[in-house]
Amino acid sequence: MADLIRKPAETTLVDATKRFPQQPLAGDVYDQEQDTAFVDSARQVLEGVVVEKNVDPVDDAPLIPAWTRTPDGWKSRTETARVNSARSFRRWVRRQAGEHGHGAQTFRGVRRTFLWVQGTEGVQVAIARRETQQAQHDYKAAKWAHDRRLVPGAEKDKRRREMEESFSSSTTAMSKYKSARQDARVRRAIRGTVALAPVAAAEGVGLHLLGAPGGLLATCSALAALALLGRRTNGGELYTDRDANFGDTRKLTDTMLTRVYQDARVIGADDVLKLLTPCTLTADGKAWEVAFDLPSGTPTKKALTAKDSVAGALGVAVQQLNQARGDREGRIRLRVSLNLPFTGTPAIGPLLGVERVDLWQPIPMGINLRGQGVETSWVERSGLFGGEPGAGKSAAANDLLLAAALDPTVSLYLCDGKAGADITPFEPIATMHDTDGDPERLLEILQHIWGTEIPQRRALAKEHGSRKLTAAMAAKDPRVNLAVLLVDEWSSYGAAADRKVREELERLLRLIVQQGRALGIITLAATQKPDSDSVPTGIRDILSIRWAMRCLTPQASDTILGQGYAAAGHSAQDILKSQRGVGIYMDGEGAEPELTRGYYYDDDEVALLLDRAHALRAKAGTLPAGPVSLSDQLRDLGDDQAHILAVVLDAFDLHPGEDGQLAEWLPGAVLVDALTAAGLDVSADSLGRLVVRTDEEKAKRLWQGSRAVGYPRSRVLVTVRDRYKLGA
Repeated sequence: MADLIRKPAETTLVDATKRFPQQPLAGDVYDQEQDTAFVDSARQVLEGVVVEKNVDPVDDAPLIPAWTRTPDGWKSRTETARVNSARSFRRWVRRQAGEHGHGAQTFRGVRRTFLWVQGTEGVQVAIARRETQQAQHDYKAAKWAHDRRLVPGAEKDKRRREMEESFSSSTTAMSKYKSARQDARVRRAIRGTVALAPVAAAEGVGLHLLGAPGGLLATCSALAALALLGRRTNGGELYTDRDANFGDTRKLTDTMLTRVYQDARVIGADDVLKLLTPCTLTADGKAWEVAFDLPSGTPTKKALTAKDSVAGALGVAVQQLNQARGDREGRIRLRVSLNLPFTGTPAIGPLLGVERVDLWQPIPMGINLRGQGVETSWVERSGLFGGEPGAGKSAAANDLLLAAALDPTVSLYLCDGKAGADITPFEPIATMHDTDGDPERLLEILQHIWGTEIPQRRALAKEHGSRKLTAAMAAKDPRVNLAVLLVDEWSSYGAAADRKVREELERLLRLIVQQGRALGIITLAATQKPDSDSVPTGIRDILSIRWAMRCLTPQASDTILGQGYAAAGHSAQDILKSQRGVGIYMDGEGAEPELTRGYYYDDDEVALLLDRAHALRAKAGTLPAGPVSLSDQLRDLGDDQAHILAVVLDAFDLHPGEDGQLAEWLPGAVLVDALTAAGLDVSADSLGRLVVRTDEEKAKRLWQGSRAVGYPRSRVLVTVRDRYKLGA
């Protein structure tokens, strides 16, 4: 700084002129000599070499520009004073609601004054009162003992002395009590006089000299004195932080908001946020909300990516902060929760209060930060739910599955790759299901949907003259309905299948998602490990609705929501373990993600809803037909020998074994009789040529008291498998 000051005065004046071109440095008041003297005086002040009292030859304080005494300067100083006054008033108003408010201070001052006047004499009075009561009790006991002794003598004299001593003690204690009470009254009166005399004197003087204004001034002085006495809280704290953050005051103001984004380096130190709405406490009292525009040229992404810094400047946890894009670039909708959201008891699921659901209409999925219900239309949509184990993924998927179950027209295709019990309760109403994690069964389900379900639906849409199925068609044609396909833990299926089967599964699922959505097939994929292996990229990119539960890394969150969302402030890694069932919900492509907590239905509630769904489907006649028996499959082939084998298998089912289970062996005569009863002319030899047995199987066995030649059930099943590739 000294090097800069030692530069020639002309250079300094030129720089000052460039910096403040509006300042009237030239004129008949300040000439060049005066300007040089002004700068020299400033140099003396900065270098600490001031030796004269009058170092200000221009009659102004050093370092204060001359333009401050011009009209523009006065206007600037007035505006600065106005802004500072407004900020001070806002801080004062903010302070009043807390324990450092002047009202609270005055109350503490009054209370402390009252306690001082009361003093500690009450303790002595209480002790004396207690001693008096005890002495009177002892006297009464001694008198009772004396009066009870009727025969004169030494014992009666002893009790008389005890009674007299007790009476004397009681008299002394009573005198001590009266003295203590009188002393307390005197001392309190003195202290009360000391406390009230100045107030009364000030009021009297004020009223005498100035009248009512003087009395009001004296009252204000008394209140100020009381506030001074109560300036410290009961914890001994003084009000010193005039710019406390939100975490301390739990109140959000416009100046605090600007300071927060300045500290977070979202905006410059001289920039100011433009508030579109005032900082407002929500109706439920759980959060503060405000909408504002960033300074011109500041992108929204800069604020969204600085979520951690903004939360730190506010003094809150990241989970309490929610920034959302506005309706244009540079606009932010901010919500700051007073406490961690979604840590209490989940809301009661709305499906418990309905008898039937229409899946063509939006269904309730959860509650967002604002306490509003989130409803989603799943028509022509598909979804991807993901998160680490225990995050609430299955409970979130239940919101859709239970709603679909309560619509008796909806077909359910449910597949669980982890072979868990999440979809087991749905089995009685599911059209097809797999709870064993069997890739062959999944392949069978997908082949059925692609090879049978979709062609039928495409033909139905063509019949209605449309390319897709709609709710209007469903209202007219009962054949038009929706179907839900759930594939939970795709990676488990992929790991259990060989490459050829895995590629076929992926191809079929991709085709179903692409072409099935317009034909009323809703596909939902769920995974505990969201990456490119758990859900293939080609499938994941065409799933429209995303729900990211708690994830371990931002990359896992982006795998569900899409690339770049974590960097934009929407990371499921920020969700706490205590926030079960909470996830970042994105309702379709281009939608703004929002933190949402899914409705939770416990096991009893799920059972109740599924019982209701089963009754609805039974009444509507839409319950699945159940598995086709091996005998029926053989009859459907239309082959004579297959028909014979079907009757033979039925005979085994009609003749239980000795242990009450299915018979594992029957005599040939019994089987021939069953064939004859079914209208089939089959001899024992013909049956033997159809079901070829080993020599060991031809051996006679004991049957109802005699030995007979027969057929084991296992040999019949082997024959069916070898001839028709069918299994039980």
